[in-house]
Amino acid sequence: QLPTGLYKKVLVILHDSVLPYMNEPTLMMDFLTVAYGIGGAISLLALNGLFILIHQHNLEYPDFYKKLYNLLDPSIYHVKYRARFFHLTDLFLSSSHLPAYLVAAFIKRLSRLALTAPPEALLMIIPFICNLFRRHPACRVLVHRPAGPADMSEDPYVMEEEEPSESRALESSLWEIQSLQNHYHPDVAKAAAVLNQTLSEMEDDISGLLELSTYELFDKEVKKKAVDVPLEFEQVRGLFGKKNDIFAEHFSLD
Repeated sequence: QLPTGLYKKVLVILHDSVLPYMNEPTLMMDFLTVAYGIGGAISLLALNGLFILIHQHNLEYPDFYKKLYNLLDPSIYHVKYRARFFHLTDLFLSSSHLPAYLVAAFIKRLSRLALTAPPEALLMIIPFICNLFRRHPACRVLVHRPAGPADMSEDPYVMEEEEPSESRALESSLWEIQSLQNHYHPDVAKAAAVLNQTLSEMEDDISGLLELSTYELFDKEVKKKAVDVPLEFEQVRGLFGKKNDIFAEHFSLD
């Protein structure tokens, strides 16, 4: 048992400062799998090391996707390591051999959690979800289901279910993204409206959106050029704009 702070310090540098220099990186399997099971930020940080062991050293982790699915909670859009987590999640969900029910469960859970996410996270997660639809066309039934639930209580998706295969995500629809089309931030509403159209074949590049911050979003809005809005259809004549205005004889609009 290590202190939480030490766990974080070790896991932050393990994947690039330790594993590449070990003769047998597989010796770290037990440490990383235990860290992955702790939960919270420690599990997120353990993903980097686990990815290397799975990708390069044939580590088998039967419940890996189940655990990854259960890491998705409301805090995932607010944590310090959000960019790292979604970068790796994007890699883990890139395989075309993943079953449709699993990808649909991730899409549905991310969409449900997006209802309480800040705008900077939404501008990243909506293209992320669109990319999942491009890779896994079988999941598009979530969008092309006009007879979806009338309200949340009728949604067959079971948010509390820990097993993705039992969540009934494929029976549901993405009413959450439709709700975001009425978001107060115009960029979010515009991004969510993309699902109303036929998606292009080329994936969106989300690398520049992973670390988007509230400050950058605000700064972008402030730097927008103001558009002059015409307030009068006809040019003003006289002080009150009336024809034969008696005030026009005594006052001028210079």
